[in-house]
Amino acid sequence: MWRQIKGYSQKIIQDGSFLTGLKIFENIIAKMLSVAMVIVILAGLLDLFILLYKELTTPPFGLFAKSLISILGLFLDILIALEILENITAYLKKHTLQVELVVATSIVAIARKFVILDLEKTSGNEVIGLALGILALSISYLIVKKVNQDS
Repeated sequence: MWRQIKGYSQKIIQDGSFLTGLKIFENIIAKMLSVAMVIVILAGLLDLFILLYKELTTPPFGLFAKSLISILGLFLDILIALEILENITAYLKKHTLQVELVVATSIVAIARKFVILDLEKTSGNEVIGLALGILALSISYLIVKKVNQDS
């Protein structure tokens, strides 16, 4: 019995229909992620517009002194979501992960953290960690870009 199961499982793995099924499954998941990311982007835009409206209509009018960091954070959130959507779209088109795009998205995410960083509540170790993270990602980006240009 075990030999029959083992032989059948090897036949399934070698069978092209199994691999085709996996590709279909990957495509469905990637499309579902794309739809979810569009919803996230639209919700972020709505949140941004509501925040802008409140800031423009409450006294003192047009002064973003306290909320400018929140507004910039929302802008960068939407930009990061757009880049993630671009990652998913690129995967759907080429069925490969574009490392350069992933690293660039990560750099923007850490840059967002720097923009909204409250230095009064942040330890020096956290700032150093973020700086090292951005340095490592920047070096990674340069290496990946160089390899892609040479290819």
